[in-house]
Amino acid sequence: MITSLDQKACANLLGQNYIGQLAYIYNDAPYVVPITYFYDKTKNHVICYSGTGHKLNAMRKHTTVTLSVSEVLASHLWKSVMAHGSFKEVQGSDAKAYLHQFSIGIKDIIMQQERKDLDYISEFSSKIYNDDIPIVFLIKVDHMTGRSRSK
Repeated sequence: MITSLDQKACANLLGQNYIGQLAYIYNDAPYVVPITYFYDKTKNHVICYSGTGHKLNAMRKHTTVTLSVSEVLASHLWKSVMAHGSFKEVQGSDAKAYLHQFSIGIKDIIMQQERKDLDYISEFSSKIYNDDIPIVFLIKVDHMTGRSRSK
C-alpha cells in the first residue's frame, strides 16, 4: 500500500540520508544530478557545495529547486521525499561555518549508519577539482512531500 508521509516523516527521511538528486532548470530544460547534502532540521534548510559550473550558473538564474531522496529496500518497500525550495549562495565566514556543519553532520550520519569514522570531506563527497574553493549554497525548504510503500 502506498501512503503519504507527514512532514515529520519527510524531515526524518531527509535528515537520515546524505545523497540525493538535485533538480533545477538550465536553458529551459530540467536537469537532475546526484549531490551530497546535509539537512539542518532546526533551520529547515539543506547545505550543499559545488565547484563552479553549469549547475551553479543555472541555480543563480532560476532559484527554485527540488531535492529528491529515496530509500529503496525492495520493490514493495520504499520511502521517498521531495524537498521543494529556493537556492541561496553563501559566502565568507558563513560559508566556512556551513561547510563545517555539512562535514560534521554527514560524518555523524555515516558513523551511525555504516560505523565508519571518516576524516575528510573527499571521503564521502565529490572532490573539488583544480583546487577551486568550493561554493557553498543552501536550499531553503519551503515544503516537502513524501510517499512510502509497504507491501
